[in-house]
Amino acid sequence: MACGVALAHDYVTQRGGAERVVLNMAAAFDDAPLYTTLYDPAGTFPEFAGLDIRVSPLDRIGVLRRAHRLAMPLLAHTVSNMTVDADVLLVSSSGWAHGMRTSGRKIVYCHTPARWLYQRDRYLGAGRRGPAAVAASLALDGLGRRLRQWDRAAALSADRYLANSTVTRDAIKQVYGIEAQVVPPPPALLPDGPQIAVDGTEPGFLLCVARLLPYKNVDAVIDAVAQMPGARLVVVGSGPDSGRLAAKAATTSGVKLLGRVDDAQLRWLYANCSALVAASYEDYGLSPLEAASFGKPSVVLRAGGYLDTVIDGRTGVFFDEPMPGQVAAALDAAASVPWDERVLCAHAETFSADRFEARLREIVAAEATR
Repeated sequence: MACGVALAHDYVTQRGGAERVVLNMAAAFDDAPLYTTLYDPAGTFPEFAGLDIRVSPLDRIGVLRRAHRLAMPLLAHTVSNMTVDADVLLVSSSGWAHGMRTSGRKIVYCHTPARWLYQRDRYLGAGRRGPAAVAASLALDGLGRRLRQWDRAAALSADRYLANSTVTRDAIKQVYGIEAQVVPPPPALLPDGPQIAVDGTEPGFLLCVARLLPYKNVDAVIDAVAQMPGARLVVVGSGPDSGRLAAKAATTSGVKLLGRVDDAQLRWLYANCSALVAASYEDYGLSPLEAASFGKPSVVLRAGGYLDTVIDGRTGVFFDEPMPGQVAAALDAAASVPWDERVLCAHAETFSADRFEARLREIVAAEATR
């Protein structure tokens, strides 16, 4: 017998915005099981431990849980053989889970069409490839055309497509020819909750929160701070680019790479920073909303999802290219603005979790009656 609502996600192995959204989905449908290919409890948010997570056979291979890119040649076949018995399957996907089969209706919430298929150099990082990225690149060399065919067929199998931003909506239209509805997710980390100070970190620093991947352009942020006497930068995040960035930070005064932190520490960092800075090409600008909920402005790249979540001069300052000089100039400009904490918090509230979860429930209810 089919269950009412089930959830799906590509792989639960990371701590990122997409995983935060899945937790919001789980809050909206608190009895729904979550289907995924791989689950690494140590690598993702601890809240997943309380969910009913159902994994693919690939999860038996420990190395894949710790380095999901190594699984790339196997994921399309694995996902295609996962069938979820549910009245409505709500899928969170940036490239794989939308291929799961279901006995009922399928709604896909798309964070981005697969970067490794349509933005390959940005995703893998030209000239910065570790073993997992090399494996992914080799897989794409041999399977790229077939994976694109599979990916488009998987997308077209959905009954309804949702996008996290206008950028993603436009990409879905271009890649799949599908008209998607924008349902922006909320800031996942809010001020209500414990805060734990980070040892050796004094308030007033600049904060960068990002997975350490080449397209996040954290190196441009580090180089910008190097041009600003007295400036301090704290970087939160981990990823394949961590070794190279750690070496750069070690030779740059005032820069600290923390790696992963827990939510209590991240709340403290948001609450005690002077501003958030981000130079990445994002499909959705989540971290500026989190910063705004703490009354903090953002200095961000004028591109992608940041255009949906940052208001120039009211909640942040833009720069046009991820170049150190432009980042530094924008940071200087932001430092001279008398930011209104009430305006920043009110802006974040328009993207609240309650609104997001209520909208998902409306959409799922509408599909369930079709």
